[in-house]
Parts: sequence; C-alpha cells; structure tokens
Amino acid sequence: MTASSDVSDVIEDVPRPAGGAGARAATLGGDRKGSVEQVALLLFILVPFAALVVAVPLAWGRGLSWLDVGLMVFFYFLGCHGITIGFHRYFTHGAFKAKRPLRIALAVAGSMAVEGPVVRWVADHRKHHKFSDAEGDPHSPWRYGESLSALTKGLWWAHIGWMFDEERTPQEKYAPDLVKDPAIRAVSRQFVLWTVVSLGLPPLIGGLATMSWWGAFTGFFWGSLVRVALLHHVTWSINSICHAVGKRPFNARDRSGNVWWLAVLSCGESWHNLHHADPTSARHGVERGQIDSSARIIRWCEKLGWAYDVRWPSASRIQSRRKPRVAEPA
Repeated sequence: MTASSDVSDVIEDVPRPAGGAGARAATLGGDRKGSVEQVALLLFILVPFAALVVAVPLAWGRGLSWLDVGLMVFFYFLGCHGITIGFHRYFTHGAFKAKRPLRIALAVAGSMAVEGPVVRWVADHRKHHKFSDAEGDPHSPWRYGESLSALTKGLWWAHIGWMFDEERTPQEKYAPDLVKDPAIRAVSRQFVLWTVVSLGLPPLIGGLATMSWWGAFTGFFWGSLVRVALLHHVTWSINSICHAVGKRPFNARDRSGNVWWLAVLSCGESWHNLHHADPTSARHGVERGQIDSSARIIRWCEKLGWAYDVRWPSASRIQSRRKPRVAEPA
C-alpha cells in the first residue's frame, strides 16, 4: 500500500459536510491564515524557544527542582503520545479502532501538545502523505532542490516555515470523517481551551505543591514553556530531519528515513522509513531494539479492551516492504 492510497482509503466514501463555510465554522480556521493568527503562531514558537534558551542558566542557578522535572516529563509525554498515538496513528491513519472514551481522550491529549486543532493537524498530515516529498507536500525539505543551499532552505521550511504559509489544507477534503464527528469537531474547536489547560496545569500544580509563587513560576517555566518548546522541535524534526537523513531499509516512495537518536523523545515516530512504507501500521519500530513507546501503549489499550482491530505488522508484511538485499561482489 502506498502512502497516497492510505490517505484515499481513510477519506474516500466519507460524506462531505454540506457547504464549505459551514464546515469551516464547525471546526477551527478557514482556508487562509489571518495576520492575527500568524502573530499568535509566531509568539507560540518564539516564547517557548526563548525559555528553552535560558533553561540551562536557570537550572545552573538552582531554578530547577525534582517537581519541575516531573511536571516537564509528565506533560511532555502526555502531549507527545497524544500526538503520536491519537492525532497520527489513530485519527490520521486508522491504525486501530478505539472506544468512544479513548477516542475523545486521545483528541484532548493531542490538543494539549499545542500543535494545532486535531482536524487541521490530521488534514495537513494526510496531505503530506498523499504528496510526500513531491509537489503538493506541505512540508518537504526537498521543496527547493537538492543542492546544499536548497536543502538548507528546505530544512527550515519543513521545520518551521511551512506553518506561516497563508494557504491551508482544506479540512473538508482531507478530514471529512472528523469534520462530521460532533465530539471530535468540538474538541478541535476547543483548541484554545486545551491550550490554556495545558499551559496552566503545571504552574497550578507547582504552586499548590510548594505553596509558593516561585513554585508556580518554575512549574510554568519548565512544565509549560520548556516542555512545549522541546516537544514542538522534536515533532517538527520528524518533518525535516527524518525526511533528509536516516537509514532507509524499507521501500517508500519518498525520502523518509529512520533516525535512531530521536526515537525516545519522539515516542517511536522517528522510525519514519517504515511508517512511510506502511502508513497504517500501529508499530513503527519493527526491528529488534527499536524503541516505540506509542506501540507499547496501544498494546496496553488493546489488552484493556479500549482499542481493537489493531493493525499490527506481521513478519510477512514487514518483509514485503523491505528493500531487497544487494549481493556483495565475490
């Protein structure tokens, strides 16, 4: 199955919502980004990144406690798995089916990563798979060519620049199944609320645990700002780094690669070559020793009866997508 056929399988034969304007109003955001939204996006990129820059000197000056570390780690992996399991493997590719409570919980957890509303995120990613590393891909690092200067420019585009493009992926076209789902549409429209919850819980917990404003401040700094900045750049690295470098043992129609050193922080998403060779697979790290925490959690959900019809890759399925070995000369 190619990436483009995967996208078609997910969205074909799903009734389109009547009326483009009504569908846009039902989710969040139209076909073009307004200036206010672009300014807000810039702030959400720059402010957490500034916090990441000053994180080391603050930690050196004892502005970091074990509570701060716990808040940062907990909310990082909550949001990361919300993206990898929920937005990506479940909502975008249908790697498994989920009971309604898990479906809503995954939409909320992914929203708390502060990477955009679920319907818009899914629409962008389905379009990426349909045109991966070709014309039409929203964020290919090969957009400007293959020379060093072109690739440098392309990496910046794939990592951050594409988010400032005024043109938006049509949600009604690429995510009609989610647009017509009242619960997911509601979560998507409530993105600002889940952003406030995501950024507000760490300082609230830090302040109450220490009964101090300093505890609230460090909780916000580490558990909100630094955590969001780190998660954003890891996620964006899948778009940029994992489409420029890495090993490619599987047949994919693009330049997706496996980047091992991103595996833990990306919750298994950096085994990207296998993912593009087999987009609906619930497990991306299929080789021995390839850490994939997202697949492990999906397995737990399956055992608990929350997830079912999981598309686990069989040995034959993996082998069918592997590149043939080239015989060494005698």
